Amino acid sequence: MPTAKSPVPASLPEPAPVPGPDTEGRSVPGSGGHTPAPDAPAHWSAVVGVALGIFTIVTSEILPIGMLTGLADDFGVSDGRAGLLMTLPGVLAALCAPLVAVAVGRVDRRIVLTVLMALLVLANLLTACAPAFWVVLVARALVGLVIGGFWSIGAGLAPRLVPAASVATATAVVFAAVPAGSVLGVPAGTLLGQHVGRRAAFVVLAALALAVAVLLATALPALPVGTVTRPRTLAALLRTRGVRAGLAVTGLIVVGHFAAYTYVTAFLRDTTHVDGTRITVFLLLYGAAGVAGNFVAGVTLARGPRATFAASAIGIAAAVLLFPVLGRSWPGAVGLLVVWGFAYGAVPAASQTWFARSAPNAPEAAMVVFTSSFQATLAGGALLGGVVVDATSASAVMVLSGVVCLATAATVALSAGPKGD
Repeated sequence: MPTAKSPVPASLPEPAPVPGPDTEGRSVPGSGGHTPAPDAPAHWSAVVGVALGIFTIVTSEILPIGMLTGLADDFGVSDGRAGLLMTLPGVLAALCAPLVAVAVGRVDRRIVLTVLMALLVLANLLTACAPAFWVVLVARALVGLVIGGFWSIGAGLAPRLVPAASVATATAVVFAAVPAGSVLGVPAGTLLGQHVGRRAAFVVLAALALAVAVLLATALPALPVGTVTRPRTLAALLRTRGVRAGLAVTGLIVVGHFAAYTYVTAFLRDTTHVDGTRITVFLLLYGAAGVAGNFVAGVTLARGPRATFAASAIGIAAAVLLFPVLGRSWPGAVGLLVVWGFAYGAVPAASQTWFARSAPNAPEAAMVVFTSSFQATLAGGALLGGVVVDATSASAVMVLSGVVCLATAATVALSAGPKGD
């Protein structure tokens, strides 16, 4: 993740030992105080394992979006109540991101990541076999625990797995799993669910999680911890202006996006009047646009996250506000989904960059704050959207989402940006 060379803000206490430097001498998250030697062995299979773990987690988290109406019908609940399948893991992930990071202390990270991936196997099997809606909710709570723990610990391990000169490449491989899972995993899983059944799709995810757990257990080297994330470090970050601004803009745009995106399948079915196969194709196009947006953001973020954030918020707002009008026909819906996907594809990277630059001397703690805030607002957006859908319609939630995203752009313009922006 991009960092800045500016000093830690005055409001922060004396920082704990900073994780190892990257190839430019800057701090990188997750190295646990260990500096990779230039000639250290490269554990590329472990890098791939971490990336596959993130892909599986992201896909497991948001797969219900593509199956929401079908799952609601299966368990006899409303679309809004089915939205709890998105809300619950987000809430648990927000709580577990700091708790797991603090609780595991100095436990070898190889053990922690393998155990978390094994829990994901159990969660997906529970979802596949659930006889009642409450059992699915228990499974989704386990997914939330895995999200918070794995992201806080695993997302920044690249500096400990490859030589210093390869850190940037390894980090790119790990973070490429985010857009791949979030914008391609859902339509691919939805397509699988249509051909082999919704429950079978979660069995496939469980099998993938099991394979990743085995890969992590065998490919990861021993990963003892030199620097422990402490509560006081997290509390200190929340007192910095850049982090607080990052929380505000991330919270708004994620709430706005997921309030609408969680129920986009319901809109396409009930308002656009397209069948399941075409919905899957539409979501694949959305996903491809999101990947493109992510790569474009990789260029624009070099100039700073503020402009990228504002442009993304305006793009999402334009797409969702026009959805109740132009989305009634399938060509209009496809065009707006492409714009929407392209705009949102930049959001996770922009948010991560904002937090990293706001706390350059505490990047591991910044990752915890990012994970917790992102997941909490994801849950809030899905919950808000569910309330609006049940009370009014999917069209109304699109309008609400657009207003929130416009508020995001205004907040970006008025807030203090991160250091070096």
